[in-house]
Amino acid sequence: MNYSTTQPKGLVIWLTGLSGAGKSTLALQLQAQLRARGHASVILDGDDMRDRLCKDLGFSREDRMENVRRAGEIARLVAQSGVHAIVALVSPYQAARDQVRALMPAGEFLEVFCACPLDVCAKRDVKGLYRRAQAGGIANFTGVSDPYEAPAAPELVLNSAVESVDESLARLLALIEARLD
Repeated sequence: MNYSTTQPKGLVIWLTGLSGAGKSTLALQLQAQLRARGHASVILDGDDMRDRLCKDLGFSREDRMENVRRAGEIARLVAQSGVHAIVALVSPYQAARDQVRALMPAGEFLEVFCACPLDVCAKRDVKGLYRRAQAGGIANFTGVSDPYEAPAAPELVLNSAVESVDESLARLLALIEARLD
């Protein structure tokens, strides 16, 4: 599909990191700030994706790759319409994130690594997922019994263990505004 050069540019802002790293919290705050600046956005949250569009998928490597692929295709369509797609998804494998990046025009995919140590994520875990995974109750749990591959070259690294949400948000907004100029 060919879009007019006057079409507003939508970005894909891909928040990746372990469960409990603050991706969803940051996504909600980012959406509010973008809205206040007159920018439309959509949040694609990992929990929502798993409950709806990807409920047929398990947690094998292949299923996780497919989960990321589906989120990436939706994000691409959203961005093509001029709306920012904020994706808050563990997306544990570099190859899957690279496949999504390849869907987007250069500069319109922002990989943001919400870096947070496993022990801090486990302390934040209100659902008890880490405790269950460490006890063997959840197979293939990222960070416990399945790997998380940190981004090789993200556009931004946010250290959510030491930065406040406001500090991370300010840094993320600066990156986005630079891309929109």
